[in-house]
Amino acid sequence: MDFTECYADTCSAMALAARHGDGRRIQKLLRRGYSGDVKDNRGWNALHEAAASGSAQCVRLLLSSAASCEHYVNSLTHNSETPLYFAAKNGHIRAVNQLLKGGADINKMSNDLSCPLFAAVDGGHEEVVKLLVSKGAEVNGTHSTSDWSCLHQAVYKGHTEIVKILVSVCSLEAVDDYGITPLFVAAQYGRHECLEVLANAGANVNCQAKDLATPLLIAAQEGHLSCVEQLLSHKADPNLYCNEDQWQLPIHAAAQFCRLSILEKLISVTSRECDQGKGKVSPVYLAVLSGQADSLRPLLRAGYSPNAQSCKQFDYCCPLDMALWCNSRKYGHRHSKQCFHSGFIQSCIMSDLCLISLYLSLDSERHQSREIAQMLLTAGAHVTMPTYVFALQGHVPEHLPLILEHAGLPEEDHLGELVQAALKEVLSASFWLPLLLKSGLDPTLLLQHKMFEEAETRVLNFLLEFINWKTLPSTMLQILSRRRAEGTWTPQKHFESVPALTHLCRLAVRAAVGSDALSKSSFVQQLPIPALLQDYLQFNDISSAYTYTAA
Repeated sequence: MDFTECYADTCSAMALAARHGDGRRIQKLLRRGYSGDVKDNRGWNALHEAAASGSAQCVRLLLSSAASCEHYVNSLTHNSETPLYFAAKNGHIRAVNQLLKGGADINKMSNDLSCPLFAAVDGGHEEVVKLLVSKGAEVNGTHSTSDWSCLHQAVYKGHTEIVKILVSVCSLEAVDDYGITPLFVAAQYGRHECLEVLANAGANVNCQAKDLATPLLIAAQEGHLSCVEQLLSHKADPNLYCNEDQWQLPIHAAAQFCRLSILEKLISVTSRECDQGKGKVSPVYLAVLSGQADSLRPLLRAGYSPNAQSCKQFDYCCPLDMALWCNSRKYGHRHSKQCFHSGFIQSCIMSDLCLISLYLSLDSERHQSREIAQMLLTAGAHVTMPTYVFALQGHVPEHLPLILEHAGLPEEDHLGELVQAALKEVLSASFWLPLLLKSGLDPTLLLQHKMFEEAETRVLNFLLEFINWKTLPSTMLQILSRRRAEGTWTPQKHFESVPALTHLCRLAVRAAVGSDALSKSSFVQQLPIPALLQDYLQFNDISSAYTYTAA
């Protein structure tokens, strides 16, 4: 038997009449000697039924017939609920009045820590709340497992008129077990009307929970624009730190969760100390970390630095570093089979649908990450040597061309570091070599033993096309001769001949103007030479011939 319901065979005739509000039937049963205190499988008697159904007449009849009215009016169900609790919960004000006149305990708690006032507040029964408060109900007690007061509950449910009643009698700064006040609840759940009432009544708009979160932070996080506007109009502090490390502000939450309207408002009132201040965290990091390109755009437009400060909290040296590494992880997951086998897939069709959905999601995230990296680079983000080195490894192929397009090669004093880093990645030279040469790297910098010893045939031949292969140092020629004999290198046939005069001429031009200048089409187009020779000066014929190598 399901004891959560009252079955007909366990309900007394008196209780059944009370449930239906049948006063005449109650009177007849009383005259015949029936008791109104017979309980059902929930511990309910006839008075509980009358109170729950809102029959004030039945309540009055049952109370007048009780041998001990004070005991009967406070009789408890198995969950310690009184008749007054049910009448208040269901908003039956006349029944509540009758029970109070009969001596009902106005503050009796149920097993789940509720009480008549809390139940009336929860149900939004304004008139019952007024009556209970006027009769002396406890307004500041805690009535839930999380220590919420009646005011917390009224705000949570959005019962603005009840909040107006309670603010004059309740503690405005009552806190639950998380240190959250009613005003914080209003900000968290977007109850802007309740928030306005509380703020006007003097509630602290800068209160902080145990984790130091503020109403402004939680409203920004949840995207409640009206609450943010009201908090700011009541002097909420947008620069009050919301964590123990003293860096998190409401603007960080708005950036992280892409609350654009809120972000725009907070940008104008938030101190710029967070932008590049030591020990702080720029909101740019939160936009990048959460993959929110739309959040990053207004921050950069408002002047937030694309370089920010070194961020020990997230262990990144700059936002660009974070963007590239996050993109790398997403790319890696896309190629990892393990992520597709975390759960049991019942059919091949469902498996395909899941894979397609996941692929589309990851592709979208990668596109967002690429857009973020591009935005940072366009805004002038500095590219550190570790970032160049990471991009050379080709975990995400789009990184290196993106960096070279916007930032170019490192300055001369760091160019040698880049070359040495590239030589450590000789096995992936087919990826980075065409990109570096196209960006203006002097190919002679790569004429080193490691390159000639370890590069595969395609890579080595591609590099030799950019130099005078007949004037190589003797040590390099010896390496080539040995590798050719071993069968680990097969030269192009024309390497046996002297380079063409046209090739030697463009090598001479490159030596005169520099590889960096020659890589720029804008520079080459200004030279007094026919248009047909412009591509030739930029070695485009070689790149075209080695399309597979350069891919």
